[in-house]
Amino acid sequence: MVKKLITEDTKLFMTGNEVIAYAAVAAGAEFMYGYPITPQNEIMHTWCKLLPKTEAGFLQTEDEISAGFSTLGGILVGKKAFTATAGPGNVIMQDAMSMAEMMRIPFVCAVMQRGGPSTATVIYAQQETTLTCFGGNGEGYRIVYSTAGHQDLYDYTIKAFNTAWKYRFPTFVLADGYQGKMREPVIAYEPTSRGIEMIPATPTLRAPGKIGVDRKSVHIRNTFNLEEELMEVLDSYEEEFNRIAPDIAEYKEYKAEDADILIVAHGIVARSAMTAIDILRARGIKAGLFRPITVRPLAVPALRTACARAKKILFTESANGQLARMVLKEIYGITTPYDTLYKMGVGVTGDDLVNKVESMSETLVC
Repeated sequence: MVKKLITEDTKLFMTGNEVIAYAAVAAGAEFMYGYPITPQNEIMHTWCKLLPKTEAGFLQTEDEISAGFSTLGGILVGKKAFTATAGPGNVIMQDAMSMAEMMRIPFVCAVMQRGGPSTATVIYAQQETTLTCFGGNGEGYRIVYSTAGHQDLYDYTIKAFNTAWKYRFPTFVLADGYQGKMREPVIAYEPTSRGIEMIPATPTLRAPGKIGVDRKSVHIRNTFNLEEELMEVLDSYEEEFNRIAPDIAEYKEYKAEDADILIVAHGIVARSAMTAIDILRARGIKAGLFRPITVRPLAVPALRTACARAKKILFTESANGQLARMVLKEIYGITTPYDTLYKMGVGVTGDDLVNKVESMSETLVC
């Protein structure tokens, strides 16, 4: 049993990577497997610094392939285990993530995005959105929370564990190098103080009791002999994922109800959008924000409603339209014109968005 660090609301000032480690402890995580890669290293470092107090466990593996599969092994024998990675590490961990998707293993991973492709930069990007949502050789039966700051990192790290263990689809906290490295205040809390009951980890393999006497045998698979056999399983996953999507999907709107120009952004770029919207409103331009919190699955009904009532849409992200492609698929048939502001691997500032929206507003038909 992991010893708790936070027993009452505590205001902390720390990096986002540190926040994730503290939140994982609060969620009852028992073991972390990982391999160093910037900009997530401090998640591992902080987790290890806390081990004398928490009495949890850690294993540094030889690479991200081993980290991913070791995490699966820990989960299968009943440990509330997790991992974290970034960039190229996210790429080569996809095999383990795909196995979690196929075998319905409650895999939890924090992804601190960095520039790509390949090594690129170790700083920041939103270029792992598609990879995290749909990587691997499957259909993307994954749950992905896109965070915008440190309170999000704390809240959604805790939530990710419950979501994974409740629905048994791999679950991700999708953040970035800016969030990982910057410091800001966060309120750390014990989940029960917010009415959150953590779902306990239970073993899939090596459960107590004798097979055929105390329990049934366990048969989980990621290999199938027949095409039709695989399709039957995947059809059931598709049906279940679509059924639970409305319960999982989350979003936030900011001054979007009467917005002429709706900014669609996720993660930390959404914070820049809120800054820009306040400036634009002061200048008489009615801008608003739709921020998907779950980028997989998207909150489709709310998204369609927001996009349909605006006069123009602006997609903006630190990637070349990875989120936009997902959104455009879901709002097909809505005729609201849209524009884009993409900065691959570079932060989008409030000034960037003010200038862009002002240029768009000049052609609004009132």
